[in-house]
Amino acid sequence: MTYTGKWALITGASAGIGAVFARALSVRGANLVLVARREDRLKSLAEELKAAHAIDVRIIAADLAVDDAPDTVFARLKADGVDVDILVNNAGFGMPGVYTENDWQAHRDYLELMVTGYAHLTHLFLPGMLTRGYGRIIHVSSVAGLVPGSSGHTLYGASKAFLVSFAQSLAAECDGKGVHVSALCPGFTYSEFHDVNDTRSLVSQMPKYMFMQPEPVVEGAIAAVEKGHVVYVPGIWNKFVVSLMKALPRPWAAAMVKRQSANFRRQSI
Repeated sequence: MTYTGKWALITGASAGIGAVFARALSVRGANLVLVARREDRLKSLAEELKAAHAIDVRIIAADLAVDDAPDTVFARLKADGVDVDILVNNAGFGMPGVYTENDWQAHRDYLELMVTGYAHLTHLFLPGMLTRGYGRIIHVSSVAGLVPGSSGHTLYGASKAFLVSFAQSLAAECDGKGVHVSALCPGFTYSEFHDVNDTRSLVSQMPKYMFMQPEPVVEGAIAAVEKGHVVYVPGIWNKFVVSLMKALPRPWAAAMVKRQSANFRRQSI
């Protein structure tokens, strides 16, 4: 699999899964557009990848929780003559606590980034992919989008479930047109995610077998979108959890998730 001459746009590219996507795609020859808020990290990553792979790398420092940020990204790339062939919608964060513990502005910004931003960027770049007859879109969802909602991180599972359904609908609409759409649904993955939302000490108490390194997650996601797999769950443990939740009657599955999330919250007190 090579992407020589293709342009890949990756959001949330400054760290974690986003940075691993940047490295994996650069190895395959793709030129990169790296988007995140932390410009210093983007510059460092861009310099590393340009030196290692002789590719073109553009960086755009943007906060995708701002409603016009996707338009700004699109306009800048259009002015530069960059046609995005691969879109990795990855930007995101977690919001600990129950729903009423955070104010509405925090929830609004969260939804803008995790739902509206993904849909907006896709709406901007998908038409060009369809015109050229080639495109790859990966929405970074989660196992949380495939199981009943839990207590705490209230909008997280809901936003990730949206991305799964969104990918499925887009894949159906793009079938036979050269554009593949996939929802990547990892479970717990080693990254800065838990440091940012201040839950590192808590998740560190969880069994090691529940965690994956980001590199196999990303490699599996790239293979999956190329094969046309619309929903991809990496890792044996994650596949087991998702299969179990599907096999159980919905009330039983919901009760199990409720009990586990209650135990998790008790450990955090």
